[in-house]
Amino acid sequence: MILPACRNHLYSGLLLLLLSACQTVPKQPDYAAITTQQIAAVSPWQNHTAASEVGNLNTLIDAPEVYKLIDLALHNNPSLRQTLLTLEALEKQQNIARAQRLPLVTSGFSANRNKETNNQFTTNVNISWQADVWGQLADLEQAAELDVLQQTLLLQSARDTLAAEVMRNWITLITQQRAIDIEAQRLDSLQRTQTFILQRYQQGLGLLEDLDSARTAVASSEAQLESLHEAFRQQQLFMRTLLGQIDLPTFDNLPKNYPKVALPLAALPTQSLARRPDLQAAYIAIKSSQQRTVAAYKDILPELSFQAILQDVASSPRAALFESPVWSLLGQLTATLYDGGERRANAEIGELQTEIAYESYRDQLLIAVTEIEQALSNEQALVRQQAFVEKALASAENNLRQYQQGYQSGLRTILDLLTVQQQNFNLQSQRDDLIYQRLINRVNLGLALGLEIQA
Repeated sequence: MILPACRNHLYSGLLLLLLSACQTVPKQPDYAAITTQQIAAVSPWQNHTAASEVGNLNTLIDAPEVYKLIDLALHNNPSLRQTLLTLEALEKQQNIARAQRLPLVTSGFSANRNKETNNQFTTNVNISWQADVWGQLADLEQAAELDVLQQTLLLQSARDTLAAEVMRNWITLITQQRAIDIEAQRLDSLQRTQTFILQRYQQGLGLLEDLDSARTAVASSEAQLESLHEAFRQQQLFMRTLLGQIDLPTFDNLPKNYPKVALPLAALPTQSLARRPDLQAAYIAIKSSQQRTVAAYKDILPELSFQAILQDVASSPRAALFESPVWSLLGQLTATLYDGGERRANAEIGELQTEIAYESYRDQLLIAVTEIEQALSNEQALVRQQAFVEKALASAENNLRQYQQGYQSGLRTILDLLTVQQQNFNLQSQRDDLIYQRLINRVNLGLALGLEIQA
């Protein structure tokens, strides 16, 4: 029975501990409100008139063959597998943090024999438990849960990025194949021109300089064609890395035309940015660091632990199986009087790490806003550029026909004709490159808007 005076002293001690706890753990900034204000300050996006609602990355591109490549990459890519394994490891860490709040039960059995005494056998069961008076262990468990959530979001971000990379790589392969076809057409045209010049020269109707110019153009085109073939092979090697395959994939049956890639509609900044898993993960990192900082401050406070021991000592193993056990119960309150400021320094480091996590979030937010605005602006600029190139190409094709007729009738030189031919093929390549940039930009925009790949 606790005497009234002792009970009063006990209550006074607990009250002092509670007051010291309130003074030890400082109030932290409300990062939830701060980040919400920052996102609300972002100006609305300027959408293109052709934008449409797109639910996920899967529906962004109209090419069923790409989905097979994406599925293969999601299952085999080694970098993505590492991210997944990291998540599984953090889930185990969460189990450890949860176990810290539960009692620890151990048992033991020992035998002792010496000359002076008889055989002695001892069995015991030990139950120890640290009372989470200040909620420190709960804070650490919650921080571990946030770590798992953050890694889950990072895994989703890695999946989305990998899927977009496969899409971009596949479109790049189509572009390079088309560039090879255009260059092959250029080479064929130059070779036919060279043959025509050679025939005229042999008939005494042309100049040797004309033949040298034609041969120079043919050799230059052959070198460019070889370079394009090698670029195509390098792109295949990159696709192998994305797919996580040792064997080099072959793309002999690529479509001749570009696939349709939708222009995703950018919602309000608060909606678009809220969908980005990398930005969500950066915010969760702040919350996790905050929880660990609170736990570090609570580590300065006294600890209350309990231990219960059930023990039996007998002269035989059978008799030692708790036939007449002795039990004891111990409650212990410990406090650190002096540690050289180590624990407080750890807590202050935690505050700095939280600020670092917040600055990392700000950096990620700026990147996200910039990516969206750049992709939207690029779409409009590329549309205008493509319209100008289409107009120039139409004029160049008409001009080429006139120059071909003029050269055959002797009104134009071979240098004039070669120049116009080069201009025509250059414009074809430029138009193809602009179409390619638009398709890649739309994939980038979908990723920037937080569109997810659906398994």
